[in-house]
Amino acid sequence: MRSLIAALALTTAFVSVADATTIYPLDRATILAGSPFDLKVEFDGQVKAGDVSVTINGQPAEAVLGKKPDFIETEAGTTASAVLLRAAAIAKPGSYKVEAKAGAETKTVTWDVYATPSTAKAKNVIFFLADGFSVAHRTGARLMSKGMTEGKANGRLNIDDFERMAFIGTSSTNAIATDSANTMSAYMTGHKTAVNALGVYVDRTKDTLDDPKVETIAEAVRRLSKKSVGVVSTAELEDATPAAVVAHTRARADKAEIVGMFYDVKPDVMLGGGSAYFLPKTTPGSKRKDDKDYIQLFKDAGYTLATDKAELAAAAGTNTGKILGLFHPANMDTILDREFLKKGTVAKFPNQPGLVEMTKAALNQLAKNPDGFFLMVEGASIDKMSHPMDWERALFETIEFDQAVGVGIEFLKTHPDTLIVVTGDHAHGVSIIGTIDDNKPGTDMREKVGVYADAGFPNYEDKNGDGFPDKVDVTRRLAVFSSNYPDYYETWRPKMDGPFEPAVQNEKKQYKANEQYKDVPGAVLREGNLPRSADTAVHAVDDVVLQATGAGAEGFKGYMEESDVYRVLVDAMALAPAKD
Repeated sequence: MRSLIAALALTTAFVSVADATTIYPLDRATILAGSPFDLKVEFDGQVKAGDVSVTINGQPAEAVLGKKPDFIETEAGTTASAVLLRAAAIAKPGSYKVEAKAGAETKTVTWDVYATPSTAKAKNVIFFLADGFSVAHRTGARLMSKGMTEGKANGRLNIDDFERMAFIGTSSTNAIATDSANTMSAYMTGHKTAVNALGVYVDRTKDTLDDPKVETIAEAVRRLSKKSVGVVSTAELEDATPAAVVAHTRARADKAEIVGMFYDVKPDVMLGGGSAYFLPKTTPGSKRKDDKDYIQLFKDAGYTLATDKAELAAAAGTNTGKILGLFHPANMDTILDREFLKKGTVAKFPNQPGLVEMTKAALNQLAKNPDGFFLMVEGASIDKMSHPMDWERALFETIEFDQAVGVGIEFLKTHPDTLIVVTGDHAHGVSIIGTIDDNKPGTDMREKVGVYADAGFPNYEDKNGDGFPDKVDVTRRLAVFSSNYPDYYETWRPKMDGPFEPAVQNEKKQYKANEQYKDVPGAVLREGNLPRSADTAVHAVDDVVLQATGAGAEGFKGYMEESDVYRVLVDAMALAPAKD
């Protein structure tokens, strides 16, 4: 994961170099009527102000937007000119042709500005996001949790019975490949963006915080309604997925600044990890470089602080209306470690709540608002355990995520004016190909892999009925493999001593197989198919599956871009009805 983040940061450093006039928002952008956005035109070279013209549907831009853009003769760090207008908005729905000219340079884009219906279908929206969620994850979770007899599943996941489905395209504006920042940002803003970016279009300047902004769903809910907002994640709250609900930066690594963006929006419920970025630099363990104490600032703003499972339960019953739950300085431990193996950092943080408990607490609080709410719930470590190919942890996370969805389904039964959406932000190159059977003869683990008829069925059991296998290290288990990987030692077994770290750096700063696993019986070296700068497996470009149920779910169908999903959400809530 270390090299992945470095690669994302490096990628972002290069995507903004323009070789022609560029207009933001980009061509084919879809914009909610009245929603603030930054208009920017980047010219290829230095031009004179008198030579510049920016028109919208043939009229000067200021006639449509109500204010005049600023002309920047030379942008910082460039030798080129630009036009910039912060917080522009278009109130009237329709198709808008934007044309920018400067001498011989001409650029044209088209925007689709839309309003929502006048009547809301959904008072509440619960957006469940399984990070890195691929089809193999749900298949594996079902096999582990429910079992299979004679080719038929012995039970169903909560997500198996949603009546609406769509395929979702995940690609970014600068590559077919993608990360969690731009994918979730597209869901949460209705605008696609570049790898690593949140709530902005990535421009050519070096400053990560000055890029053209677009409104996030939390900001839209705050601006247009009296609804509450909630964010729940098993990751750091400043991590890409939860941050996308509120944040504006072209660098997802701006975590200290993202905490400030959470404070600006003030979601009513915030539950997850990442306390290190809330603490002033003088506090041991802080990752801030300033003296801001955001925990105290949130408490001063009326939030009840919860730092473990018991405090969360107490806060949900007696709080003043807002909850800040910070249960780990970094990402929370996986459920396999928290509840079963007691590995990872569980000894240091033994009382972390799970995703089910956090979802229940959030819904209990948010449901008190008679105007409704928007809640985002992320199962973060499906992705975080898929990168290092720690498949048992990833599948246990998937089961927990499905159980959290079950909490949402129970809420829907008594609140039928609720829309539930379940999807992933991107896929992983992961497949289940059969089983691995320890009881097959010999020591060559490759010969213990069963495919086709030789696969049989895994022998997981759930005697206590909690939905999780009683043992993860059974003798005949799922054979799960990634299509991409660094050099690593395949052990063919669950990692019982803590999360898997497949590769480590050598003296040349290249990643090599972690020899910690070299002497595991039967382990074999797999020579990687990724660049040697990669320490884990990477995301896939595959479409992800979106499922929905409840009020307004019929808006999801066929193939959709992630940015299209935003429109269904705001339509369901009728956030911006068309006006005369």
